[in-house]
Amino acid sequence: MSESSPGASAGSSRTNNRMVADPEDISRMLRRLAHQVVENVKDVTNIVIIGIPTRGVPIAERLAKNIRDIEKISIPVGSLDVTLFRDDLQMRPSKALEQTRLPAGGIDGKTVILVDDVLFSGRTIRAALDAMNEYGRPAVVQLAVLVDRGHRELPIRPDYVGKNLPTSLNEKVSVQISEIDSVDQIVIQSTTEQL
Repeated sequence: MSESSPGASAGSSRTNNRMVADPEDISRMLRRLAHQVVENVKDVTNIVIIGIPTRGVPIAERLAKNIRDIEKISIPVGSLDVTLFRDDLQMRPSKALEQTRLPAGGIDGKTVILVDDVLFSGRTIRAALDAMNEYGRPAVVQLAVLVDRGHRELPIRPDYVGKNLPTSLNEKVSVQISEIDSVDQIVIQSTTEQL
């Protein structure tokens, strides 16, 4: 899928969008992630799944549902806002705080599966680890991401990956989730200069 701005003229830029995953692909990725979690975690009854807003939260909820379908047990799900723990607060436009909502049993001694849509530099995950320290001490923290696009700036590695998607720095990976965007898809957006 390709889009360009109407009336593109000399010296303008053109945005190309390429869909790399459709709703079926995303469903398949989440089922595979759930099976990997079940295989790797010794005691699935001790799992808590925490999504990073915005799109990490519905992805976390879907992951928990897939695990419930496999294991026939309910997995607690929460959300963790990392805004105030980011190291680039001064460089970004201010943004409204999201809700942090932890399951009733908390996270102490639990296997926490932290969930985000895209893993890029690793800075959001570092902020999430700092934020989590405010709420308790999990036994284990693992990371599940729908997309790993590379370009890490910190030594952070996901435990579970839906799709490895090598990208260049001038590309943007857009994960769209139906609960927020009314569609499930993953799109790579690239901008090219036109002469």
